[in-house]
Amino acid sequence: MEEWLILLDKSHGIPLYEQIYRQMKLDITDHRIPVGKKLPSKRKLSEFLSVSQTTIELAYGQLVSEGYITAVARSGYYVQDIEELAYTESAEIKEVLTPLRPSAAIDFSPGMVDPELFPFTKWRKVAKDVIDEHAAHLLQLGDPHGDVELRNEIAAYLYHSRGVICTPEQIIVGSGTEQLIPLIIRILGQEAVYAVEDPGYPLTHHVFDHHMRPAIPIPVDVDGMDVDALQRSIATVAYVTPSHQFPTGTVLSAPRRAALLNWASSNPEHIIIEDDYDGEFRYAGRPIPSLQGMDRGENVIYLSTFSKSLMPSLRIAYMALPKALLERYKGAFIQYASTVPRLDQHMLARFMAEGQFSRHLNRMRKVYRKKLQTLTEALTSYEPAISYSGDEAGMHIIVTVHKQQTESALADQALQAGLRVYSLQDYQSGHATGSPSFLIGFGGLSEHQIEEGIEKLMNVWNIQKAEQR
Repeated sequence: MEEWLILLDKSHGIPLYEQIYRQMKLDITDHRIPVGKKLPSKRKLSEFLSVSQTTIELAYGQLVSEGYITAVARSGYYVQDIEELAYTESAEIKEVLTPLRPSAAIDFSPGMVDPELFPFTKWRKVAKDVIDEHAAHLLQLGDPHGDVELRNEIAAYLYHSRGVICTPEQIIVGSGTEQLIPLIIRILGQEAVYAVEDPGYPLTHHVFDHHMRPAIPIPVDVDGMDVDALQRSIATVAYVTPSHQFPTGTVLSAPRRAALLNWASSNPEHIIIEDDYDGEFRYAGRPIPSLQGMDRGENVIYLSTFSKSLMPSLRIAYMALPKALLERYKGAFIQYASTVPRLDQHMLARFMAEGQFSRHLNRMRKVYRKKLQTLTEALTSYEPAISYSGDEAGMHIIVTVHKQQTESALADQALQAGLRVYSLQDYQSGHATGSPSFLIGFGGLSEHQIEEGIEKLMNVWNIQKAEQR
């Protein structure tokens, strides 16, 4: 197999099948492998590269689907004739690079997960089983709303874990919340006026702005979104994260939940978009039930994703639409195809049906609860010079530093010491008030890194432990 010089980096974030596919594709398009050449069998190539046959099957399957190779029954895979692209001399393009952020030895990112927790062995087996059983089926276009097997599993999971009441038909599967929100914008029409939490998730603001729907910022306090302020605004659609507000970590209080639902039911044009982005990870008390499950007026769109519960690179999100909006959706997007590969959908559906997803979540909760405990114990010894909040759920907390310095100055000091923290003011629409506060994530760090990072951070900020003061 001298023609197939394939170099694999198993420490790289790119899946092995993707690396094989890319290198084979390049060899074919550059004519380093002649047309009609027979490829090594899946078994031989897997042995040669020391990878599983499933990995080779995924790579070959992608090459077949794009027309670079063809499969001949009982014979093997052969290189197809690819018409050479015509190249013309292009005008000089000045390359504009976005400066990379300085690297940090310890990154307290609120969006990172622990890669050691992902059940790769079980996921690999699910991939093999799905391909073995549904290979031909997977090559066909699926349901534009998402394959029914996955929607059945999502509906059952949501009912039992989040109290969401919906049928599989009401669920729309997409490749991320940033892909689903524009669909919501379209079905709600030109007259809709949006409100978002302040502070809130920057990507949400960006999506609304990108679609010419600038959103009204509504203040957030210890009880969540200020519903009185929402009622005084002209907004008709409220985008909220009630179970674990991002970024403050507050929970929308029971009185405000009732007030928000009453606001929605007071006008047929009022809609709530409930983003339950990490509602699975609650460490104190019972899980907070969804607004959608409390709603009796069909006024709540429920939105969530698997990026935190499984892995960020698995681009599968979903929304549960009220029945009236579902009919609008069907009318607007009847010709659209699903944006999520069928293989990914079937793998996730099988993973959930076999109970692997629930077991994985239980394991993650235990590990993240222990990491959170390590973080809060490390911080407690520095009180009252600092304080923290939002420690009941999610994978980050808010740490407030009671010093007369700006957030940007403190963040710069930390970065100079190889520590990255995330300023709360970056998530706010106006100027920050009060003491400087930071998002401190723990999901992607080990317990040792958490302890080491907090100790270094306090030293950099010249904050001593209580017994040393």
